[in-house]
Amino acid sequence: MKRIYVNEDWCLGCHLCEYYCAFANSGIDDMAKALKGIAIHPRIQIEEGKEGVSFAVSCRHCAEPLCVKSCITGALTLNDGVIAVNQGKCVGCYTCILSCPYGAIMPSQDGVVQKCELCLKNSDGSPACVAHCPNRAIVYEER
Repeated sequence: MKRIYVNEDWCLGCHLCEYYCAFANSGIDDMAKALKGIAIHPRIQIEEGKEGVSFAVSCRHCAEPLCVKSCITGALTLNDGVIAVNQGKCVGCYTCILSCPYGAIMPSQDGVVQKCELCLKNSDGSPACVAHCPNRAIVYEER
């Protein structure tokens, strides 16, 4: 199963992956119209650590996901190695946020949760953060 991996040695901390993630999940065809003047809600987050180390945090799509097990409504499911959110089922209890050991699930602007779903619902099915990382610090590969 292909997953997103981040090489913190190459991450510039530029946050472009966050913007492209928010754009890819906006449903709007024009990036300027989609993101201008709003607070973005990406499904990947850049963490800036000590001594200039930056890295992107996104869902690891665990084989035994605690978030799926803890979801009281069944809004989180594991299908073909990808953990997906059914936002219609999510009641915003945030139990999954508390149970994720990686901090990869976050509240959306609608009060339900959101997380990386590998851009499988987008046009070409490849992660936008990977395609637009200027330093190729984020890769989508099988290891």
